Amino acid sequence: MATIRPFAALRPKEEYVEKVISPPYDVIDRKEALKLAAGNHISFLHVCRSEIDLPHIEDPYHPEVYKQARLKLEDFISQGILIRDDRPCFYIYQLTMDGRVQTGIAACASIDEYINGDIKKHELTRVEKELDRINHFDACNANTEPIFLTYRSHSEIIALIEDWMQNNAPVYNFTTADSVGHKLWLIDDSDTIEFITESFTRIPALYIADGHHRSASAVKVGLKRREQNPDYNGSEEFNFFMAVIFPDSDLHIYDYNRVVKDLNGMTKEEFIAKLTPLFHIEEIGNRPFRPDKKHVFSMYLDKTWYRLSAKESILSDHIIKGLDVSILQDHVLAPLLGIEDPRTDERIDFVGGIRGLEELSRRVDADMAVAFALHPVTMEDLLAVADRNEIMPPKSTWFEPKLGSGLLIHTL
Repeated sequence: MATIRPFAALRPKEEYVEKVISPPYDVIDRKEALKLAAGNHISFLHVCRSEIDLPHIEDPYHPEVYKQARLKLEDFISQGILIRDDRPCFYIYQLTMDGRVQTGIAACASIDEYINGDIKKHELTRVEKELDRINHFDACNANTEPIFLTYRSHSEIIALIEDWMQNNAPVYNFTTADSVGHKLWLIDDSDTIEFITESFTRIPALYIADGHHRSASAVKVGLKRREQNPDYNGSEEFNFFMAVIFPDSDLHIYDYNRVVKDLNGMTKEEFIAKLTPLFHIEEIGNRPFRPDKKHVFSMYLDKTWYRLSAKESILSDHIIKGLDVSILQDHVLAPLLGIEDPRTDERIDFVGGIRGLEELSRRVDADMAVAFALHPVTMEDLLAVADRNEIMPPKSTWFEPKLGSGLLIHTL
């Protein structure tokens, strides 16, 4: 079963929402955050990427960065930029991008169900990345950004959400500069809240789609609050973390591609010769080629695109080894290019498919040696891996559109 509950969110006053909303902290770097927040003193980037207001501090993990985040959040509250709903609510959050709509419920999920595995994971986390958000959530005493969860579609829940949207006006309805539409409805009716809560108890499991570091960090801050409050009874806000929960049928996974800095001492000809026993190789030319099915890869090397079709000898029926990200890692990146741990090796970088194939060729032409585009992982792949308590290779999935930051905040 899945335990969710409503919460009284901090959220922007309607007249400020379009200036407050920002991209998630982990999809832009400091330079991009500075540019996006320029001239906008109420952008939520001043909270989730607070180092932009500390030009004298280069270390993004410096204690002053987390103190600044807390001060900025308190400032937004004191100025009335952020207001708190007067009762616990569920929220319907709908995103529209390129004509595709995904609609989820914003709620709080149980840290105990994360710990016991009822909220299922498919990625490993890195200690330093966890520690960053632990320090951030702890300093702010809040989940400042939601976790992106999914569940296997449930017709009863979807029907109720659609009915509520048809019969109630959204509290927010706007489009951001990246052409993504954002709508938010507030559900404050006690009978509807009870129905949603009870309906989710019939959902066998929730799954982390995006936000593994945020969820791990939120849970650890919750555990820290339990230690600080040994008489806790389980109902306190710190026993729960904020999430937006979408049905799997609404979600679309983009490819998550790789660029590598060098050919590990090989010439182009030597590298292609090493690939030949593994793939059927077709030279495409200077026209970008996108993989059109599973086990087909696109490679950009020396201003030329290639179609790589995996040969039977490197395919696998194993749930992990059969994934295209695993095939590339196990047969090319590690043995040929010497990238044993893509999470830590500085010779590899990752490019979300939303940026297009042109970004791959741009990177290779600028400062990298070779790029690989993959066919996207499917939702079925993700759920199957998580159900078996397995872990996907790093950077396997890229979800779009991203949840906006600053729309909802859950205080602990």
